[in-house]
Amino acid sequence: MALGVTQQLPADEKHNYSRDYLNDQIAILLGGRIAEEITTNNLTTGAGNDLERATELARRMVCEWGMSDAMGPLTFGKKEEQIFLGREIAQHQDYSEDTALKIDHEVKRFVTENYHRSHVILTESKETLVKMADALLAREVLDADQVKRIVAGQPLDAQQPAAARVPVVDEDEARPRQKERAPMVPSLNKPLPQSSGARAQLPFTMSRRGSPSPFVHCEW
Repeated sequence: MALGVTQQLPADEKHNYSRDYLNDQIAILLGGRIAEEITTNNLTTGAGNDLERATELARRMVCEWGMSDAMGPLTFGKKEEQIFLGREIAQHQDYSEDTALKIDHEVKRFVTENYHRSHVILTESKETLVKMADALLAREVLDADQVKRIVAGQPLDAQQPAAARVPVVDEDEARPRQKERAPMVPSLNKPLPQSSGARAQLPFTMSRRGSPSPFVHCEW
């Protein structure tokens, strides 16, 4: 369960990412942990997934995309795809232990540098950070325009009241019910006598066109 989520919608479709863009993404991922430090002077487990994603992104920058000046334009770690059990992907280490130490050092450098950069920005903007937290407590959700207004020091629009919920009416219940017609033939409460050769008079009448409604007699 997430206690807070920040969604970044792309302004346009991107298929190519620069090193500056990826560094900014790492700094954004570390913002939650830094906000805890400068506001509560404490650390929690809430930033666990952010730290994992930031570390994985920095490792891909070093091992897959050749964005480390110290390691050069090289890739490290050959991926092997297993053809059984859901096609699991395993990464084979095709470099020495000394190279592995250098990779770890570069991954840590990417994360640490962006951590300090994000820490400076949030420390200088602590007042704005607190205002944004208060707005989230009051509104629960902030869109991009509202975030920009808070950063610019502009007041937010008055919160609109929740629309009254319209009761859902079943179509069958809303349709006017037709008045039930009386049955033309009343139900027989008692069975008719079954006497041979006797004339039994039925307790109902049947009308014919152009003639009165005489009793109908049947013989058994």
